[in-house]
Amino acid sequence: MGSLLVVMIVAGLVFAYWSAGRAAAERAESLGRDACRSAGVQWLDQTVHAAGMRLQRGEDGWLGIERTFRFEYSYDGSDRHVGRMVLRGTRLVSFAGPVRATNVVQLH
Repeated sequence: MGSLLVVMIVAGLVFAYWSAGRAAAERAESLGRDACRSAGVQWLDQTVHAAGMRLQRGEDGWLGIERTFRFEYSYDGSDRHVGRMVLRGTRLVSFAGPVRATNVVQLH
């Protein structure tokens, strides 16, 4: 009976970890898609890829999981660039990727 309880607790922890990872990946996918749309670039492969994970203290002092995701985008369909974002939980803490072009000067 005691071993069944341990198995159930471990299974619950694994499920919670998996669920939090999926929530972070879905949030990263939404952020990547929105960033590409607002910058006017093409979001390639329609997905994000997990690139890293580590324990990090949040602003409240508690340890949490910080996940890094990467995605690819293209300015004209013939090039590929890599974007990167870091999430603590589902909160974006770092982003490197496409930005909206402003005041572009054409040189002839």
